[in-house]
Amino acid sequence: MSEPNDWDFCERWLAAWTGNQPETLLGFYTEGAYYADPARPDGLQGAEALRKYFSRLLAANPEWRWEPVEVMPTAKGFTLKWKATIPAGAATVTTHGLDIVELDGGRISRNEVYFDASVLKAG
Repeated sequence: MSEPNDWDFCERWLAAWTGNQPETLLGFYTEGAYYADPARPDGLQGAEALRKYFSRLLAANPEWRWEPVEVMPTAKGFTLKWKATIPAGAATVTTHGLDIVELDGGRISRNEVYFDASVLKAG
């Protein structure tokens, strides 16, 4: 396991993905942060682009839950293995993935999210 503050940061950050509070989530990111995930493989840059995307994404998924599985420190931040539980209609999908995170002043400056998005379609 990594340093306790990395783990604590991940628990607080992942909790901000639940409950449809995009401004809370955005508070974990720098003004010029870069973010990419399977739905946005070319990525988004900057607070306004992230605000628009996070607002739509969190509104569509207010009940999903994310939890850290393993946090591995890197030179610029950490790599995070996570588990997500996502309500998908009448079913609930559980999936695992990986984030590559770079930090600047204790906030996320780069966040690349990797997981098999086909599991969401199967749910």
